[in-house]
Amino acid sequence: MSEYGLLSLVPPLLAITLAIVTRKAVLSLFVGIWSGGVIATGGLGLQRTFNWILYGVAGIFHARILAFTLLLGSAVAMIWRLGGSRAVRDWAVERVETKRGAGVAAWLLGLVLFFDDYANTAIVGSTMKDISDNVNISREKLSYLVDSTAAPVATLAISSWVAFQLGIIREAYDDLGLSDAETPNAFEVFLTSIPYNMYAILAIAMVGIVVLSGRDYGEMLSAEHRAAETGKVTRDDAQPMQDVEAELGDQHTDDPRLASFVLPVVVLVAVTVGAALYSGGLSALAVAEALAGGRLGAVGDQLYAAVTGASYAPALVLGSFAMVATTYVLGYAYDTLSLRESVDTTINGFGIMLTAATILVLAWGIGNVVGPVETEGDAPGGLGTGEYVAGVVDGSLAPEVLPVAVLFTAAFIAFSTGSSWSTMSIVTPVAVPVAWSLTESHTMVAVMIGMIFSGAIFGDHSSPISDTTVLSSTFTGADLVDHVRTQVYYAVTVALVTAGLMLVWGFTRISPFVLLPTGVVALVGLVYGLSALDASRRGIDPEPTRTPGDVAPSDD
Repeated sequence: MSEYGLLSLVPPLLAITLAIVTRKAVLSLFVGIWSGGVIATGGLGLQRTFNWILYGVAGIFHARILAFTLLLGSAVAMIWRLGGSRAVRDWAVERVETKRGAGVAAWLLGLVLFFDDYANTAIVGSTMKDISDNVNISREKLSYLVDSTAAPVATLAISSWVAFQLGIIREAYDDLGLSDAETPNAFEVFLTSIPYNMYAILAIAMVGIVVLSGRDYGEMLSAEHRAAETGKVTRDDAQPMQDVEAELGDQHTDDPRLASFVLPVVVLVAVTVGAALYSGGLSALAVAEALAGGRLGAVGDQLYAAVTGASYAPALVLGSFAMVATTYVLGYAYDTLSLRESVDTTINGFGIMLTAATILVLAWGIGNVVGPVETEGDAPGGLGTGEYVAGVVDGSLAPEVLPVAVLFTAAFIAFSTGSSWSTMSIVTPVAVPVAWSLTESHTMVAVMIGMIFSGAIFGDHSSPISDTTVLSSTFTGADLVDHVRTQVYYAVTVALVTAGLMLVWGFTRISPFVLLPTGVVALVGLVYGLSALDASRRGIDPEPTRTPGDVAPSDD
């Protein structure tokens, strides 16, 4: 357990509280990091503070994600100048005429782009922003649709998440000291855990329910009524994480073409996925030979090895670079932008991402603050927040309630640290041995894995210091704190239903394939019931809509 005890909770909780109260994410994160420096050193802690921030971006993974984010900013800027955003909007105006249609499009696009949560938020947010503005969907609602499909989908499908998750499952079993005969394949354990990853599954279902029903409650209901009645997709004093039009001015062409948007996005997806699989050792020739010989099992084995062994961060950088290069080619081919104008636009594109990049660096910095006390190399040790929380709950828990305890432990750690992956790394080595010692059941271990993943994503969705929360707000042009304040109602609803289902499972061992449909039905009832109750309390309609002739979307 951490030597700093309860004090290890101060930095993340202070940062989160200040972000909610002041709506100043950068200031709040810095104060949180600085408070950690004071606790660690017993003084002002400025040197420790800046070391944590420095090492937050010095890691090669973080540096690559930062490069990916900045390059995507350049691609967004180039697509804007080429008229791609306006072409998508013009195309959508003729086909997407309702909030439900735009919401379904965002939901389905989020499901399709399962290979990485960062790329998911970037593509879906950028694609749907103008479309949702046109039908007066609030930016808060769009950022919820994007955020609540990105990580949940990535944790269930073949993605960078699964490669990471398989690694920590394998390590957890290694620590149990079982014989090779007793140790199951990590991929088998992962597959078994999927139906128990109920928060992720039900979060995706919740997005569909909210979109198809047209119902909202909590702060989201207010945001949707504002957008429907006034055309303002953000609050008057909101601070959007990205405002392309304000930064770059008018689009550069009177002849916008849909290819200016579609082709760069296709290149990003194709190059990223291709580079990731190539880095994992996938050989197109070997796959072709296996297919020609009818050896489908061999193809599956090669794909599995490639997915689990892939390097996703460099693939994302390469994909985003190819995306920017594609916009240069289009600018030249359409005689829309000269080389000098393209370079200037690329640099300006970095600018629209500076706020997001700053918050990402600070979020990683506070991740170092709450990290392990003992670290390798010269990296400054943290306060051990995750270990402290995990140690507090690691006691005499009955097997029936253990899954729910793990769910909320992982959620609190993810909420406090802003990182799903670090939460998985912290909780898995603690929860798996406890589950095994209580039951000696591989099924219970798989249940723990599902609950850890569920809690990590729930805490991540509820935290204003999460990197994916920051990126969701960035690419939808939403205010970060507004996004968190509106999304948390839905995240808590899904988490409580998940906890209820797992309590039932704990005492009855009913199949999760029976519990999950029950959970979906419960969510439908809660959405309709809570929206009606909240709307009645406020004296407004539970289904905010905009019919033709209402106020046009605002540019705010």
